[in-house]
Formats: sequence, C-alpha cells, structure tokens
Amino acid sequence: MPAFDVTTTTDDVLAGLDLSGKRILVTGVSGGLGLETARALVAHGANVIGTVRDLANGDPVRDAVGKAPGSLDLIALDLASLASVRAAADSLIADGRPLDVVIANAAVMATPSGKTVDGFETQFGTNHLGHFALVNRLAPLLREGARVVILSSAAHRFSDVDLDDPNFETTPYDTWSAYGRSKTANVLFAVEFDRRYKDKGVRAAAVHPGGADTGLKRHMSQSDMDAMVARINSIAKAQTGAPAFKLKTIPQAASTSVWAAIVADADEVGGRFCQDCAVAGLAHAEVIGPGVREYAVDPDNAKALWTKSEELVGERF
Repeated sequence: MPAFDVTTTTDDVLAGLDLSGKRILVTGVSGGLGLETARALVAHGANVIGTVRDLANGDPVRDAVGKAPGSLDLIALDLASLASVRAAADSLIADGRPLDVVIANAAVMATPSGKTVDGFETQFGTNHLGHFALVNRLAPLLREGARVVILSSAAHRFSDVDLDDPNFETTPYDTWSAYGRSKTANVLFAVEFDRRYKDKGVRAAAVHPGGADTGLKRHMSQSDMDAMVARINSIAKAQTGAPAFKLKTIPQAASTSVWAAIVADADEVGGRFCQDCAVAGLAHAEVIGPGVREYAVDPDNAKALWTKSEELVGERF
C-alpha cells in the first residue's frame, strides 16, 4: 500500500481502483467534503447515494459529481428531523439493495443555541442523533464486508459527552463545548457500532478530516475563524511544540474518509479514530492536533452513549 500523509488527496487514495458494483451512501453531498467524496467515488465507478436537505438544489451537485463511470442518486435527508431520517431510511430499506459503505459526513458546527425539531440541542441532534438513527435503521442493508465511516473532528477534544444533560437544559450553552460533545459522540458511536457488528463482518471507524475551507463554518465570521486558529496555534505551541495549524484542501480533507471506507485494512481501522489516512494514537492534550482523547474511545462510555441515544430517539437497535 502506498504511503499516505497529511497531503494525500482522494484521488491519491483511489488511484488505480475500480469501484464498479460498490453501492455507497454519503450524507451531506451538497458541498464541501461530501461533494468531493461523492465525486471521487463516482469517478472510480461506484454507485453513490448522496443525501441533500432539499432535492430542488440537486442539479449543481449532479453537475459537479458527473456521471461516468459510476453514478449518483440523490435522496432528501434532514438530520435535524427524525421524521426525515426515518423517511430516508424507509425509502432505502424498501428499495432493498445492499450497501457496501455508509459515510456519515454531514454536520453543522458552531451553531447558536437552538434545538432540532425534536427538541435536541442542534449540534448533538444533527451530528450524532440523526446519524445514529439513520445508520442503525440501515444496518440490515449492510452486506458482509461493509464499512461505516463516521466523520468526527479533532474538536472532540473540546468536551466529552454529557449524558446527564445532553441538551444543555441545566448547563449554560457554549458553542464549542456543544460541538465537541457531538464530535466525541461520533467517535463513541463508531466504537460501539463496530463492537456490535464486527462478528457479522461489518466494521465502523471514526475519522478526523482536518480543517478545510467549507460551508461547515457558515456560522462563523472570518474574525471568529482567525481568532480560533490563533488560539489553537498559541496553545499547541506552548503545550506540544506542534507546528502551526494549516488548512487542508478539500480533496486532502476528504481523503481519510475514502481511505477508511475503501482502502484501509478493516481490522486496523475497526473501532478506531483515524486522521491523515492513518489510525491515530491516544492524545492527552486538549489542543487540536494528532490523536484521540481516551474518553472518546472508551468502550464503557460508548455503551452508555448508545443506551442514552436509544432513549432519546425512542428506538432500540
């Protein structure tokens, strides 16, 4: 296998591969990493099912992805609505065709205090609970050898999950703490899903794509973004001597999702946190940088989150 690193792109990962016959679901393909992920997979022959909130805006996505040699089908999905999640899952179950990969890519970041239509804190409800319900409902379609890739972030270091107050009902709302909780939940979901399904030949992994200039920062002003990068760099240098934070290109940022889904050894990535097309080790500093915090891969924490998530969405999986 070629050596990959922080500069690797989606096309580097998939070079020489033919994905004909692979059926892959990617959430959030209207732009950014999801669009690039879909483009790369279709370019190598995969049949991609991409989700968008509004199908009326689908033509630019289709134009950007292209048609050959693979294909792109779009379905409507709003992860901030369990009714929408269930409708999307029901349509795929009714179709009946198996899935080889699910890439849970869609997310929101740094949103103002708010709730989803079901009353969940916006970032936890969208980034975690929406995908939790979707992926679990689609589990019967995952063929042996399938993979689930859940996009997390190095921002999981901002906060562990709070299972006593997941919706900030008693805790003062903090934008970045809320985002961190949702990204920790993404890792824990991958850990527990992998534990439950690996004996059936289905593996799950969480990935940190790396920072990139995408629509994910729509709730941040440029000054907010500059201040966050400056803070990351000052703390990182003081604590770890790490080099300055640098944005990736979108093809570079989407590469780890594709690597974990298609190229990486299943036993190597199953239940793990990956970044820069590699499995990450444990990290003990709170700053953005290489590695995963221990609480985000703790199996007991993962089981507890699963139980709480079932309670919140009102379904047992």
